[in-house]
Amino acid sequence: MADGLRRLVGAESGRVLQEKLESWYRDYEINSCDQNLNRCCEIIELNSQIQGQLFTILNETSQEGGHYAGVETIKTRLLPWLGTCFSCATSERLFETNLSLTQDSFERERQLRELASSQTFQLQELQEELTSTRLQLNHVQQDLKTSRAQEKDALRKLDRLNDYEQQIQILRDEISILDAQKSVLQSRLARSRSPSPRHSENKSPSPLPLRSCSPGRARRTNASRRACLVARFGDIYAQERLDAETLLRTYISDMEMVQRIIYIAAVESFHAAKMAYRQFKIRVRETLSLGHSGPESLEDTVLDYIVRHEDLYDVQASVNEVIRSMNINPKISFPPEIDFIVISTLIRELCRVAFSMQTLIPPLDIAFGTDGELFSETKYHRSFDSDFTAALVAYHVWPALMENDVVIVKGEAVTKRGALWSHRSRSRGRSRSRSTSPLLSHHLSRSRSPSPLRSGSPRR
Repeated sequence: MADGLRRLVGAESGRVLQEKLESWYRDYEINSCDQNLNRCCEIIELNSQIQGQLFTILNETSQEGGHYAGVETIKTRLLPWLGTCFSCATSERLFETNLSLTQDSFERERQLRELASSQTFQLQELQEELTSTRLQLNHVQQDLKTSRAQEKDALRKLDRLNDYEQQIQILRDEISILDAQKSVLQSRLARSRSPSPRHSENKSPSPLPLRSCSPGRARRTNASRRACLVARFGDIYAQERLDAETLLRTYISDMEMVQRIIYIAAVESFHAAKMAYRQFKIRVRETLSLGHSGPESLEDTVLDYIVRHEDLYDVQASVNEVIRSMNINPKISFPPEIDFIVISTLIRELCRVAFSMQTLIPPLDIAFGTDGELFSETKYHRSFDSDFTAALVAYHVWPALMENDVVIVKGEAVTKRGALWSHRSRSRGRSRSRSTSPLLSHHLSRSRSPSPLRSGSPRR
């Protein structure tokens, strides 16, 4: 008996039975009906093996006690238990219970299959949508690549077109310059062939030298002269203006004051040149009207004469007039030991260009500008240090060039918020007049001498 019990304990059949019961309990809800039945049969088989071994041990133990030992125990416990376990009623109840459990397991298995099938269907739908979205994304990426390629192609064509336009403009400028040079050479040739006016000075008191001229030539060369003058105006802005600005910066630390001085010098230069042109034209008309005869009008003859004899223009008198006007201008100031004569080179070039622009048809002039005016994109560029949100002009840097109220070259202006009022408050405390420096007095005294044009002798 002891050997059989030891083998039963050593086999650990009870522990294996307990583990199988626990495993079946954990997996019962997810197992199918066949799996649950197989598990139950396995447990029953294992249980029957254990019961068989126990009955064997019971038989051996009863034999060890003799014929009558253990009879009461068998009668009171084993036989009633056997009768109860194998009764018919108990069998029917167990069968009904097993049938109910089987039906429940079938129902749960059906629900699990339906749930799995629905999840599989949903997963397939999501995969199809994902595939469709990927195809659409690929199409969009292809369209984007195509549009980018088209955009790059268009930009390349636009760059080539801009290059062609620049080359055309350069060729046009070169043609205009060549036309101007041709007109200058022809003018010099005609001037060298014409008799010198000095031989007639003693015979006639005419205030202007009468040289041979070609009537109507001023109108024929108007386009080329206009192109050259516009280009020269731009060169003055790019070269002489910067040179004057650098020179003024050595005496004045305020950049705004330097730019104001240059702008006022440009405005006064155009004003002085226009006044000189009007006086020069009046004298020429009075002189030529005495002996004018020919198919051309007197105005065309006067204009041709002025174009050919621009060297008679007394530019130094205009420079002195500009400096005098700048000295009494209340918007600008200068150190007393230095004078505006230091920028006379800029003023002289501006006077010459402005005088020549008056001979064009129609004449060119600069735009009128005043501090505090509304900023115009068609007239001016904003300077780099401007407040690009400000709507009013604080001060001007360079005037715009106009032709019949149409801007052909933009100027430059500074726009700042509050800068106009701060400048006005500073200008109230500034002296509105200043003493003339000895250098300026010397030049002004020189300008008082009569010019060769006024005295009737030609300038060579």
